Amino acid sequence: MRIVRLTKDTKKDLLGSLLKRSPNNYGQYEAVVAEIIADVKEMGDQALFSYTEKFDKCRIDASNIKVTKEEIREAYEKVDAGLVEAMRKSAENIRAFHAKQLHNSWIDTKNDGSLLGQKITPIGISGVYVPGGKAAYPSSVLMNVIPAKVAGVERVIMTTPPDRDRKVYAGTLVAADIAGVDEIYKAGGAQAIAAMAFGTESIPKVDKITGPGNIFVALAKKACFGYVSIDSIAGPSEILVIADESANPRYVAADLLSQAEHDELASAILITTSEKLAKEVDREAGRFTESLSRKEIIQKSLDNYGYLLVADTMEEAIEAANEIASEHVEILTENPYEIMPKIKNAGALFLGEYSSEPLGDYFAGPNHILPTNGTAKFFSPLNVDDFMKKTSIIAYSKEALEAVHKDIELFAKSEGLTAHANSIKVRFEE
Repeated sequence: MRIVRLTKDTKKDLLGSLLKRSPNNYGQYEAVVAEIIADVKEMGDQALFSYTEKFDKCRIDASNIKVTKEEIREAYEKVDAGLVEAMRKSAENIRAFHAKQLHNSWIDTKNDGSLLGQKITPIGISGVYVPGGKAAYPSSVLMNVIPAKVAGVERVIMTTPPDRDRKVYAGTLVAADIAGVDEIYKAGGAQAIAAMAFGTESIPKVDKITGPGNIFVALAKKACFGYVSIDSIAGPSEILVIADESANPRYVAADLLSQAEHDELASAILITTSEKLAKEVDREAGRFTESLSRKEIIQKSLDNYGYLLVADTMEEAIEAANEIASEHVEILTENPYEIMPKIKNAGALFLGEYSSEPLGDYFAGPNHILPTNGTAKFFSPLNVDDFMKKTSIIAYSKEALEAVHKDIELFAKSEGLTAHANSIKVRFEE
């Protein structure tokens, strides 16, 4: 990994490099995605089945696109019992954490006869996309589905690509069953996103689509936004560790590599006030990489987007971390709780040497669907609110409106909207 002194110029170069990984920079694929979406929108199942055969080499039709209860039972037989139990424990933690996010509808009445409030209602149908093959992550199934169920969404459907034998990854099916998915369909790629966005003869139209996927899935979600709600346009995974001289270099190196193994475009960044630590982390990262199963991916990730930044002060390190706004931020300092309030932009914060990032990925309970590519400056992790609609409630008595009607008429006339003004005025004519 490269060791770089943190300056205004190096920080600017780093930010520019990271932003190049955004899905917004892959416009060359947009025409292909747009054609797929248009075909599915117009021809429904016919296009969906055709693209499934073309891209997944699998023949699907209306009789076998939906996963059966028997297939789910078979999946349980294929998954290690210990892993099933770990999924159940994780699901309980996720459910308990997200239950604390629930809000109630409210109404506020006043003596003048006015009433204001907010009605909170879950969306009707939520759609979850789950990748297949090597990118199948049962943990993401739990993270996408459980908040929707906690929110009260009655119908959650899932799409995931089948293999050549029309089978779905067993771990995905078990996680879906534990999380409470209502229907599972064998469809992947941009065509699955289009099917959920517009509906086909087999797959219902949903109100919101969540879940990770490749660049075609990401661009399809972007193109369908407005027809349905989406969670975000996710970019490659990223981790940023803030550390001082007290940090254990083996822990820091191991945590950096935990994200580098996701993707060649993943970023792994250490910002430290100790040059000695940076050198030790570099050595440990090299040793670990040689023994890890995804070492080729890790090495390319570190070569392209791995940085060991040495800052003169902790204040400079914190400022840089807030500008980078990483998906995952670990604070491995002598007193992480002193640093924590100063970090304004992060998808998730991990405090102390026993709170490594995979704890959040798999088990602790907070959602691991997090903002990437600097969007933690204005986006939040996936949460219960993402599956809720808020409706305003307004009720005024004649007396309450009479007290303010001239103000409203004046406001409306100032904007040239005389029909607005008249709508109020007619209620108080002689």
